[in-house]
Amino acid sequence: MSTVEISAADVFKLRKQTGAGMMDCKKALAEANGDFEQAIDILRKQGQKLANKRADREASEGYAFGHTSNGKAYITVLNCETDFVAKNESFGQLTQQFAKIAESNQVKTLEALLSSKFDDKITVSDKIIEQTGVIGEKLEISHFSVIEGASVYAYNHPGNQVVATIAFNKVVSEEIAKNVSMQIAAMAPVSISKDDCSAEIIEKELEIARDITRQEGKPEEMVEKIAQGKLNKFFKESTLLSQDFIKDSKKTVQQYLQEQDKELTVVAFKRFSMS
Repeated sequence: MSTVEISAADVFKLRKQTGAGMMDCKKALAEANGDFEQAIDILRKQGQKLANKRADREASEGYAFGHTSNGKAYITVLNCETDFVAKNESFGQLTQQFAKIAESNQVKTLEALLSSKFDDKITVSDKIIEQTGVIGEKLEISHFSVIEGASVYAYNHPGNQVVATIAFNKVVSEEIAKNVSMQIAAMAPVSISKDDCSAEIIEKELEIARDITRQEGKPEEMVEKIAQGKLNKFFKESTLLSQDFIKDSKKTVQQYLQEQDKELTVVAFKRFSMS
């Protein structure tokens, strides 16, 4: 039992520092005899215990955040278990803190982000464990990506469930960048063009097309030709530059860009959707 008197000011200070509940902070300070560093360690250990217990839970809700800095566009996604937590303002702020750490440390991978310092004492990974104890749900950074180009843009769809980032080979206006980012968010292209569509995706689409064609009873000698036709339709509908532009379906995205500048094109994009 603590022999040190724990003041309300001390409890509030610990709560502000860790985000833990008032009663949890008071108990931790009492157990630590008023020692702040020890109290923080106690709260983190509680978080680790809870994280271990909830490791097999599904963290399918969350907050997705995109932002740009110095020619780079980032997406950082923090997951939790419930929609209630995901919509909490402090949860969104925590996600944005992680995003800013990625930016300031110029990290390129999720692993590098998790091992980055959150403050002078703990890493991002440690902070996630600590906040698991505070919030009471499994938390994890499920996605992190960074792209770069002559001009970049990040589009956060209202509700922070869908994010799209884009990089161009030339500097473009915010309007153009936003329009194409919204295209990515709405239409979920699989690649920039058919030329950079992965072999795995192409083979999967061909296999599906062959199966459908055979089920329709078409002659075997026609199967491959029909499958190639269906693949071309897939490229038209599912690769960014070939898609109909959502703001004017009479033109493709590539035509929209070339109206601005004949040499303008997209060099990279990323899209994340919580669902």
